[in-house]
Amino acid sequence: MSAECSSYLNADKVLVSGFSCPRAGGDARAVFCCGFQDVKYCCDDPHSFFPYEHSYMWWLSVGALVGLSIAAVVLFAFIITVCVLCYLFISTKPRSKLDTGLSLQTAGKMSSATGVDKEEVLKCYQS
Repeated sequence: MSAECSSYLNADKVLVSGFSCPRAGGDARAVFCCGFQDVKYCCDDPHSFFPYEHSYMWWLSVGALVGLSIAAVVLFAFIITVCVLCYLFISTKPRSKLDTGLSLQTAGKMSSATGVDKEEVLKCYQS
């Protein structure tokens, strides 16, 4: 099995003549024509020929890097914002416990808060 790489103009606009794959002295498994319109070579993957120029791929790579950089900055800003908000939430809490307004009493001292004696309450329930 072999493939023919047609002639092409490289990035310097120099005509490169066509060749057969595999090339003499090259890898015997490299039977497919791979690469781009301006850079061709033999390889072993039948899906590695891209019908556009090699420089186009560089622009895609630069675009991907810019997009990923922007996403990283946004993620970093989000993390910093969450950390700052957590710090502010924790640092602005009151140091002492809040007064709930309810005073807890022991069972023997019921009369001081209500004005009713414990024995009087028990007499009401017994009768």
